[in-house]
Amino acid sequence: MPKRDALLDDDFGFDDDFDSDFGEDNFSSGDMDFDDGFEPTAPPPGEEGGESSSAIDASAMSVADDGLTGDMTVPRITVHAYCERAATAQIIELASKDRRLAKANIEIQEGGLARAIQVYQDQTTPDLLIIESSLPGKQMLAQIDALAELCDPNIRVLVIGAMNDVQLYRQLVARGVSEYLVPPFQPVQLIQSISALYVDPDRPFMGRSLAVVGAKGGVGASTIAHNLAWSISENIEINSTLVDLDLSWGTTALDFNQESSQTIADALSDPDRVDDNVLDRLLSKATDRLTLFTAPASLGADYQFPEESYDEIIDRVRRNVPYVVLDMPHVWSDWARNALVNADDVVIVCQPDLASLRNGKNLVDFLKNARSNDAPPKVVLNMVGVPKRPEIPVKDFAAAIGVEPSLVLPFEPGLFGQASNNGQMISETSPDSKSSVGIDHLAAQLTGRSVVDRQVSMLQKILKLGK
Repeated sequence: MPKRDALLDDDFGFDDDFDSDFGEDNFSSGDMDFDDGFEPTAPPPGEEGGESSSAIDASAMSVADDGLTGDMTVPRITVHAYCERAATAQIIELASKDRRLAKANIEIQEGGLARAIQVYQDQTTPDLLIIESSLPGKQMLAQIDALAELCDPNIRVLVIGAMNDVQLYRQLVARGVSEYLVPPFQPVQLIQSISALYVDPDRPFMGRSLAVVGAKGGVGASTIAHNLAWSISENIEINSTLVDLDLSWGTTALDFNQESSQTIADALSDPDRVDDNVLDRLLSKATDRLTLFTAPASLGADYQFPEESYDEIIDRVRRNVPYVVLDMPHVWSDWARNALVNADDVVIVCQPDLASLRNGKNLVDFLKNARSNDAPPKVVLNMVGVPKRPEIPVKDFAAAIGVEPSLVLPFEPGLFGQASNNGQMISETSPDSKSSVGIDHLAAQLTGRSVVDRQVSMLQKILKLGK
């Protein structure tokens, strides 16, 4: 713990509130009457927001034009925690199970600051030391000085104290303490404080990631992912990248009418060489705001890449754009499971049938357990109202799966088929359709931004009427 050059990094936060263009009257949940017209449904925004961390510095997010930041995974570090109170130890234990600290090796012991001084007389210090002390300011500082003599110069120290004292905080910082917390605080706040200590000062920004996965094959998960990416970039105007992770069967290139000789497989095969310049060459440009990482969509290779390769490439993309949409394949492997767990948001696409209900509930339960400090995944119920097909009612589906669907989309084969055949998104084909409006609303919920209101010129109206 050096006594000079203290490292001070602000927490990154995310604002879940937004002013939606769509009210509850437009998206009310409940039973559907298909004879009277189908309305896509979505619950009111803001119900799933979590606590935000303190000390958020807006200037730290200035590298992103939309101010969106995602969660950062703490690297493989060793963490020792010395606690005086059982409640503090419990919070650290809960935090240690979080996805953002999954790579860290965390040990929790009793005894607080005094015990830490005793232990490190004979042991080397870890990468991060969390120490709790309820001592008055002068006595705490004296013990911090004694601990500093035993610490490695590169260590980071997080102190948990009993007094909310600015002068004490400044004196701790002057001694090289990286962060100071005062109870009560939640596991998420501790996680964010730890993550902030390992932000790369040269590349502090990390965009948000959204993983879209189907509860089974054929539910339209890729279609939803592609249209969400389009809506976020074009209708909400947030620079985005769509990453097609279905290497053998991906349809991103087809859906966006793109041809590229280089795909995400090239990046995954050698992630160490993928710097910003290489990444720019690998990405295809769909619009001024939307770039694509297409899949090879070939059966000529097995595409067996290490889990770490997926982590590195996804993080590389996130450092260059405010929003990343991951089009997940319908597989269950280490890398796919890890990508779902580590995404900032997850959308599960289902159909109103028994297989989707079973698989969707399995996914919801798994993600709630693996992401206990995150909002539950969102559920999209797609292709509802197929003629002559028995379906599980929306209310019954929601009750059984344990999550109210964020969006219920009607079965519109003509619209989606036309858009697919033309290499367009449904917002391009029919921007006023119920499906297009519904996807825009979901995109607004996910990003915390409103759909941009576009003024249509008189010439555009005339041309539209003449078609």
